[in-house]
Amino acid sequence: MDFSFPNIDWSPISIVFMTFLVAVGIQLTYICLIYLRFVFYSAKHNQRLEESLVPVSVIIAARNEEDNLYQNLPKILGQNYPEFEVIVVNHQSVDDSKHILQAYQKQYPNLKVIDIERNTHLRNGKKLPITMGVKGAKYAHFIFTDADCQPISSDWLKLMAGKFSEKKQLVLGYGPYRKTKGFLNFLIRFDTAQIAVNYFSYACAGFPYMGVGRNMGYTKSLFDSVHGFKSHYAIQSGDDDLFVRDAARKRNYTIQFAKESVCYSDAKETFSKWVEQKQRHFTTAPTYKVFHKVLLGTYPLTMWMTLLTFVTLVFSEEYWLWSSVIFVGFFFLKWLVNAINLSKIGEKSAALWFPVMELVHMTILPFIYYSSDKNKQQWK
Repeated sequence: MDFSFPNIDWSPISIVFMTFLVAVGIQLTYICLIYLRFVFYSAKHNQRLEESLVPVSVIIAARNEEDNLYQNLPKILGQNYPEFEVIVVNHQSVDDSKHILQAYQKQYPNLKVIDIERNTHLRNGKKLPITMGVKGAKYAHFIFTDADCQPISSDWLKLMAGKFSEKKQLVLGYGPYRKTKGFLNFLIRFDTAQIAVNYFSYACAGFPYMGVGRNMGYTKSLFDSVHGFKSHYAIQSGDDDLFVRDAARKRNYTIQFAKESVCYSDAKETFSKWVEQKQRHFTTAPTYKVFHKVLLGTYPLTMWMTLLTFVTLVFSEEYWLWSSVIFVGFFFLKWLVNAINLSKIGEKSAALWFPVMELVHMTILPFIYYSSDKNKQQWK
């Protein structure tokens, strides 16, 4: 067996091999410069003393969420935190949300309710109620979550708000979905975990591009500095990722992924509902910074180039050996790095099945993205 490196010329199969090398090289660049940053990111910080924790306003935009408010709100109101308020902006609800909130107000003095009455001229998105919550907040530091989310522990608020400092005005957290039976649930949880690994890794590398509104925080001064959601108010979604696009700069951000800092919610139970949710999220993608769009688009493109060129090369007598050696080494390095990152955020099953699920994930997402109407999606 000849172990010498194959000659490079301008034959079709040689061009395929060169394309393979370029694609693998780009993938390795992403692994080394972006994803390894999260691998080596140290979250070891001394627990802040309670007297040093800033007063916080927890803001929740809710629309027709009577069941979720009844079940989840006590977990938020009962957080182990020295001084905080919870603001629920009841946005044009037609269910019993108002009565449930009134009952909880009698029990919890730190609950504030802002009602937005039904009006055909008002948008259904979250940006108006969030803005109303910010305007009505008593404190200058905000933590955001959704009505359908439940903190995993009574220390959630302490861990999230404890990340605020004079320099850190934006906190990016993690909001996974609860585990249930079935492949769809696993796919949704993998998708959510992979997105989290991406935005944590990019943030560690100095390229923050998004967060999730069900678990993030920022200061009033930061909100005011970018004029809130003014630059993207016409887009229904984007209260989280497009805000990060505008507000994250000069290392004024940090991440929080500690086990007890997450907020869980229930995943969609049908594929069509999940697709609808993903399509709504994709409406913000065209407005990302060009730099971020290039970074986020190049990675899956070069992954597909790597796979397709490798499949071609394994049938070549001259190139199969070296292409196999390179691919196997690359494959296990990629798996190892992603497995470590997924495990860091508590997604060990996703780490174990990463190669298979990444392939499924990369196959499904383009169809969802290109089938979505970027000009039409709204919060229900």
